[in-house]
Amino acid sequence: MISRSNTTSMHEKLIHKVSNLIPLQEGDIQTICRAFKAIQIPKNTLLEEENKRTKYLYYIVDGYVRVYYTKEGEERTTQINCPSGFITSYQSFIANVPAYDNVQTITECTLLRITKPELENLNTQIHQWSIFGEKIYEQALIYNEERTRDMILLSAEERYLKLMRSYPDILQNVPLQYIASYIGIKPESLSRIRRQISS
Repeated sequence: MISRSNTTSMHEKLIHKVSNLIPLQEGDIQTICRAFKAIQIPKNTLLEEENKRTKYLYYIVDGYVRVYYTKEGEERTTQINCPSGFITSYQSFIANVPAYDNVQTITECTLLRITKPELENLNTQIHQWSIFGEKIYEQALIYNEERTRDMILLSAEERYLKLMRSYPDILQNVPLQYIASYIGIKPESLSRIRRQISS
């Protein structure tokens, strides 16, 4: 059970993120807090599953979440996200079609979640909410373009080192097999890279 004081604190992190991108009135803040519901989820929990329609968009207050596909029995991690990011199976959430991927907590997580109808209501209730959505979408496009470029132009070692620089706490929170999959290599290859770096 999440206490009222903790709920306020969790929403403050989201409000801070939103207010850095668009101006908010006091009524807007209350509307956002009502729309995003606070939840605490154990580690290794599936939030959204492939072949099912995605119900929620999640804002990560605390913890690590991944998105992965399953191909021929092998899990392939495509996203690893941490505070204060948004995450879901976007194609399924936006288009209301069955998901091709899975969304899973890696660690115990504190999340704020919202349904698509509630998210659409924010567009009508908050004057500049659509602008916030556009800016988040732009950031996601830039991130995905950079990730695609890195997968093509950087070596596996360079991708690993860049990830460590960008997210220094990731090794303490994310299993190596997920990190290896995320940067496009096998776990044994990552172990070899780590030995070479430390030697």
